[in-house]
Amino acid sequence: MEISMFLEPVSEKCFTETTRPGKNTLGQTINIYRTEDNFPDLENVQLALLGIKEERGAVDNRGCADGIDYIRKALYQLFNHWEDLKIVDLGDIRTGNEISDTYYAVNQVLTELMKNHIVPIIIGASQDMTYPMYQVYEPTGRLVNIAAIDPLFDIGNDNEQLNSHSYLSHIILHQPNFLFNFTNIGYQSYYVDKESIELMKQLLFDTYRLGSMKQNIELTEPLIRNANILSIDMSAIRAADAPGVKNASPNGFNGEEACRMTRYAGLSFKLSSIGFFEYNPHYDINSRTANLIAEMIWYFIEGFSSRQDDIPTLESTDFVRYNVQIGEGQENLIFLCHKISGKWWMDMSFMKADDNRFERHHFIPCSKEDYDQAMRNELPDKWWQFYQKLM
Repeated sequence: MEISMFLEPVSEKCFTETTRPGKNTLGQTINIYRTEDNFPDLENVQLALLGIKEERGAVDNRGCADGIDYIRKALYQLFNHWEDLKIVDLGDIRTGNEISDTYYAVNQVLTELMKNHIVPIIIGASQDMTYPMYQVYEPTGRLVNIAAIDPLFDIGNDNEQLNSHSYLSHIILHQPNFLFNFTNIGYQSYYVDKESIELMKQLLFDTYRLGSMKQNIELTEPLIRNANILSIDMSAIRAADAPGVKNASPNGFNGEEACRMTRYAGLSFKLSSIGFFEYNPHYDINSRTANLIAEMIWYFIEGFSSRQDDIPTLESTDFVRYNVQIGEGQENLIFLCHKISGKWWMDMSFMKADDNRFERHHFIPCSKEDYDQAMRNELPDKWWQFYQKLM
């Protein structure tokens, strides 16, 4: 498919002289769609930046369609340390007459990128764009995991139209349904009612409060490693570090923690799309938030440059295997640790079923803390939760 019909070139105002000493900025070295007659060649491309100028699905965040150029301007001034990576900027999705037209264009472009094994980095718009990101995976026939760094769950109300606060319910209700797991990272409980928390438990989704994640940010790594899609609501970052969000909060992740999480996303061999949503330049201060998003993208690229296929299979020989018995007469818990990356996994292949859609979900990313918990004769919550899903 010729996806250039859905895209328009990057605005020339994004190209400014760098104010920092040095050579080879991203703006100078990556292939950028700048003119209508010079669409980038996608052969051997690994990463593609994609802007979406859309805000009709935003809830109380008018202006979030205007942030793309600010992010690009900041990103282009950062330096390229990865000579072996082929990165392109495909410009912006052409805004449709109806928002459904924009969703369709996003779906078509992302589908083509996936066919070419290109990981899209999406900027702009509101978080409802997670829905067309999810739909792209439907033709593959595989079950999908989504992780969202978000202070809310975005379930919405019954029969609410698709928007940034209801996209998750639309994903859950979509038929055919191919969502295996949803993970919320950093929800702030004073913004979430008890019924929503209970619903997430009933759906066997993973939800982690902001405080528990900030105590040890490394615990977010296996959560992100388990995702195919990472959707980032910039309101999950505290207002002091990211004021350019209409619904910014005094609490949230700080800038360093945000960059560490996107680096984890880049390292994950499983993750195949990432989106940065809800940035609103009309509330930003000296482009502070645009610069943070640019740095988060930079760290994602850095992680991506070090990716290795460290996902276990039944035939894997690159892992140290640990058998831990919980109680007498119980089945052993099997943990795997990659010999090079040091990443931990739980082996649940003993639950292998005839439905091959579950095959990619028999090895669950975990942390050494989960192994240590098992060694204390305690069943990790993560093990039990996925056991219920695979039953």
